[in-house]
Amino acid sequence: MKLYIVSLGAGILVGIIYALLQVRSPAPPVVALIGLLGMLIGEQVVPPIKRMLAGEPVTAAWFHSECVPKITGVPPPATLAATSNDVPPVPRSATDV
Repeated sequence: MKLYIVSLGAGILVGIIYALLQVRSPAPPVVALIGLLGMLIGEQVVPPIKRMLAGEPVTAAWFHSECVPKITGVPPPATLAATSNDVPPVPRSATDV
């Protein structure tokens, strides 16, 4: 969620700079967003095709773990669990050290 807020903030900042410089956005917003969505989806077409050509099955579970995180920007659940287990607990006070 933090990444989305930072991205939104950067976009607003660029929009303010464009307005102050009296420069129009290089592309209409709707067209630009649809183009970006198309790029994200297009990137995820290649891995299933490669997998099918290699004779491996393309299952919903595989798609969910390999493609969906790249489209949404959210790491798969296994990655989140692994990273949270790797971090040692933080002491609460000086007596816990």
